[in-house]
Formats: sequence, C-alpha cells, structure tokens
Amino acid sequence: MGGTDIQPFTIEIPQEDLDDLNERLERTRWPDELPEVGWTRGVPLEYLKDLVQRWQNDYDWREWETKLNEFPQFETTIDGQTVHFLHVRSPEPDALPLIVSHGYPSTFVEFSDIIGPLTDPVSHGGDAADAFHVVAPSIPGFGFSTPVSEPGWEMARTARAYAELMNRLGYERYVVQGGDVGAGILGMLAGFDSERVAAVHTNSDPLAVIGSLDYLPEGAARLTDLSEDDRAAVERMKSISEEGSGYLKLQSNRPQTIAYSLTDSPVGQLAWIVENFKEWTDPAAEFPEDAVDLDQLLTNVSVFWFTRTGASAARFLYETAHSTEWGEPGTAPQGWAQFAAQPFVRAVMDPDREIDHWSEFDRGGHFPAMEVPEPLVGDLREFFRQFR
Repeated sequence: MGGTDIQPFTIEIPQEDLDDLNERLERTRWPDELPEVGWTRGVPLEYLKDLVQRWQNDYDWREWETKLNEFPQFETTIDGQTVHFLHVRSPEPDALPLIVSHGYPSTFVEFSDIIGPLTDPVSHGGDAADAFHVVAPSIPGFGFSTPVSEPGWEMARTARAYAELMNRLGYERYVVQGGDVGAGILGMLAGFDSERVAAVHTNSDPLAVIGSLDYLPEGAARLTDLSEDDRAAVERMKSISEEGSGYLKLQSNRPQTIAYSLTDSPVGQLAWIVENFKEWTDPAAEFPEDAVDLDQLLTNVSVFWFTRTGASAARFLYETAHSTEWGEPGTAPQGWAQFAAQPFVRAVMDPDREIDHWSEFDRGGHFPAMEVPEPLVGDLREFFRQFR
C-alpha cells in the first residue's frame, strides 16, 4: 500500500493468537490482596479473577470479530503512518458526512451501537433526513492503526491526518464528534480544516472537565467566580481525579516502562483498562458491567491485546503531554453534551453561554456511545440538523 491508496481491511486474528491468550490467562500469577480494601487501591482481586474467567471461558472473540467485520473497514497510509478506519455510508444519498474519534483507553469498538442509528435512522425508528455517512478512524497507535514507526504522533499530527483522510474520501464539507482526547483531536481538526468542518460536537462529563483544566487557557481562573456549591463540587471532583490519575502520570512520562506489562500480560492490560471504566462511567453504576456491555468492554480490551497496542497507546499520551502544538481555535459552531451532568460544568466551560448547543443528561459518563447510545445519537441528530 502506498501513495494515497485506500485498501479494504478485514479483522482476521490468527487462531494461534487466541490460543496464546488462553494459555496466558490460564497461567496468570495472581498477587495477594489486603482484606476489605475494595476498589480503594485498584481493581479487587476477586473481581478481576471473575472477569478473567469470563474472558477465558464465556466470551467469544470470533463472534465479535464477525460483528465488527460487518462494518466496512479500510486502511491507508498518511504521513508515513497506517491509518485504519471504518467508513459506513448511509443508504440515504443526502446524508451528512460525520467523522467520530474515540479516546483513551478506547477503540473504534466504542461506536458499535451508534453507527447503525446514525447511518440508517429509518431502520432504527428515526427520520431519513437525520442520516450520516460515518467515518471512524483508529488513532495512530491504537488498534489496527499500527505500527507507529517514529515519535511525534500526537493530537495535532493526528488531526492533520484526519483532514487528509476526509479529503481522500472526497468529503468537501463534514461535521465532527468526539470525547476525551478524541475531542481534542477533532477540535484541532476544526481549526486546521476550517473551510470544510461545518460544526463540532463534544461529549464530556465532570471528571473529564476537571482533567482538562490544566490544558485550557486560564484554566484556574475559570474557577474564581463559581458559587460556593460549585466550588465544593469542583474540589470533590479534583480529589477523585487525583486519585485516579496514576495511569496518566505514568504514561505521560514513562510509557516504555508500563509497555512491557501491557504487552506481556493480558490480565495486566485488562486491569489497566477496566479500572478506568470503573472510575469514568456513570457514577450511579457500582461496577463497569452496570454501565456498559461487558462483552463489548472485553472486545475493546481484546483489540488492544491482539494488536499489542497497549504500548503505543501509552506513547500517544506521552507525545501529547510533551507536544508544543495545540492548533488554532476553530470557528465552527460547537455543541456540547454533558453526561452525569453537574451544574459547575457549564459555569466552568461556558460561563458566558457562548457554546451554540448545550445538553445535559443525568445518566451516562465518559463513554456515552457505550453507556447511553440513544441520548447521544439523539443529541447528534438535533445539533447537526441545522448544518445540513
């Protein structure tokens, strides 16, 4: 594959890789655990043992591989990097092109439940006028967008690659949607490709907002005018965010050190990801499986495992943390959907009510496409309707 060629892609994990995974799970060397500490020191031993048992004995990768291969997938080379992506065209000829981006620790698997309703709304009880052509890339270093052969792949470079991808697909005007680092990538894309990006939609949650303050212009200043109740809520969220930030500090500074564990131990990779799903999903959910489909979560982990991209995904966070390029502000209209919404979020992120579309949902969390796909799809339809 070379030049601007776009080639079809099919997921075909060799059976020997499945056998190897099963053998490694069987030979897991488990740590001990102090009594009655629960989740306070990380993923509990018995919880993870049960999850590994499911992964090993009840979960069916081949079933999910077949399901994922129902989506048209492709790969191309951009700026020397293999970029894997889903390109699902709507049966509606006037559909609006939409690029969606996952974040960390996620993959295109996150979007499995929203692609159908977005591309074919009539078959899902919607209106043909709300149809989208969906493009869902894998971030370089994640899943099948590998290998990454040189340093420098961070959000800005990825945004430029996505602009080129949409150009190769022939889309002269399109809209964008993302959360987590996907929101950062597509926000930069709106600045780099301002003549073609018609609107930007971001999904977020209170913890994500707290985590983003250090990266926002005058982030600390945004807290000074908050009410007493909002300041108290911010402090609570800061405490939760700080407790759960170990993965980010490590991967943003020493990604190669954790790379060995993520690549050599499937249980290590599983624990690394499931902890974030515990912390970031709907606060009302006691366990990750109360918020997301457990097999979909295991498929997300399996993609990291089979592609050995725990290491390169960690390096993406390192590159982003050490980047000096943050792009130019885009001028496209913005829509925000807040999940597990709290009042302080808008006071911090949109104090002057300048964001064009603002929605708040009580349910959901950091992964709404997996947690609450219907409200997310509804919000995308509502916001983007005016840009058709």
